[in-house]
Amino acid sequence: MSTVFNFTFVPWFRSVAPYIHMHRGKTFVIAICGEAIAAGKLQNLVQDLALIRSMGVKVVLVHGFRPQINEQLAAKGHAPKYSQGIRITDEVALDCAQEAAGQLLYEIEAAFSQGLPNTPMAGSTVRVISGNFITARPIGIVGGVDFQHSGVVRKVDVAGISRMLDFGAMVLMSPFGFSPTGEAFNLTMEEVATSVAVALQADKLIFVTEIPGIRMKPHEPESDDNPIDTELSLAEAERLLAQELPSKNPTDTAFYLQHCVKACHGGVERSHIIPFAVDGSLLLEIYVHDGIGTMVIDEKLENLREATSDDVGGILQLIEPFEKDGTLVRRSRTEIERDAGHYTVLEHDGVIFACAALYPYPEARTGEMAALTVSPQSQGQGDGEKVLRRIEQRARATGLESIFVLTTRTMHWFLKRGFQSVDPDWLPEARKRKYNWDRRSQVLVKRLG
Repeated sequence: MSTVFNFTFVPWFRSVAPYIHMHRGKTFVIAICGEAIAAGKLQNLVQDLALIRSMGVKVVLVHGFRPQINEQLAAKGHAPKYSQGIRITDEVALDCAQEAAGQLLYEIEAAFSQGLPNTPMAGSTVRVISGNFITARPIGIVGGVDFQHSGVVRKVDVAGISRMLDFGAMVLMSPFGFSPTGEAFNLTMEEVATSVAVALQADKLIFVTEIPGIRMKPHEPESDDNPIDTELSLAEAERLLAQELPSKNPTDTAFYLQHCVKACHGGVERSHIIPFAVDGSLLLEIYVHDGIGTMVIDEKLENLREATSDDVGGILQLIEPFEKDGTLVRRSRTEIERDAGHYTVLEHDGVIFACAALYPYPEARTGEMAALTVSPQSQGQGDGEKVLRRIEQRARATGLESIFVLTTRTMHWFLKRGFQSVDPDWLPEARKRKYNWDRRSQVLVKRLG
């Protein structure tokens, strides 16, 4: 084994280990659009799902079948019918949906049953169980249009799904539901996945889709290699949806985002939109720091707020290790008590996981963000970005046009988030007088739009 491989593998494995530990025992609802299967991505997705399952994640897999139904309809010389972007499922379309679902169930179960030879999961066995876990009702007549056998989710069999997951199986679900009288209804993959995630109070809802995620807004700087907004708060996602027309088109920004927002409102902590076109996108999103697509997170689950004097002990405990290794400038308890009002903290279950302070220099229309710190326990979950955004909001609210940081070790993190390097002479006069020329900190500035 080459030395180069050792030097790349060991840091990589250490970097993903916290995520493996974090996700063990968690429940993920993963929804794969029918277009991914039509594009020949099933085998690689199965490998990755088996790998995720082997690391202790409980998986509910929901498949879509839009293109497969349309293919069946075309073979029968029957054109697909839609109204308001929703399929009108007549008798022929219902037959086609049942045929498509049956074929896809067979293909997916077969893919998980072949032992995954010549793959990273060779010799593994993944038990897949499907069943009548969804009770549905008809959409009915809307705007004078009879949607016939198209339906919506009425109830999810949480106890049944949970028993299968606890049994160690992966639960596989088609976008079908049944009435108490045995009538079948054609549902959408997106609604089924969202309803199941909310009913189970899943830890994640992941859509594997045709789109790469949510594009960054024009005024936001793109990162070096990813033009995707990797994290949106629920409030940001709602604002974005308010600017978009309601969408039934899977390639529109609003289409999957509206389901992510619904899931967040229903208690699902994190919802993701990732591209099937990128090989390994599931693994990249779940086990890599920045992910590959867009994550929508309900920030109400965490308390992002301005600090009080009661938080001084928690702030000290958080920043002390970083002061000891030289990442942060040492601050006394007295100084932090005096400046507590300048700090923003991110608290979860009474524990402070991240913080930063804003020291304004109003005469220069700028402010210093200092002591930005994220607990090693939560690094990689976007806590630093959340605190940064709150500091930016505080700065804008006080009329500042920019914020700046002084750093010796984390320059690249700030550059990826829109900061630019400047000469120390740029600093406001009052701050320049306190600049430690021996420490040689880099000065980075971000203009606030």
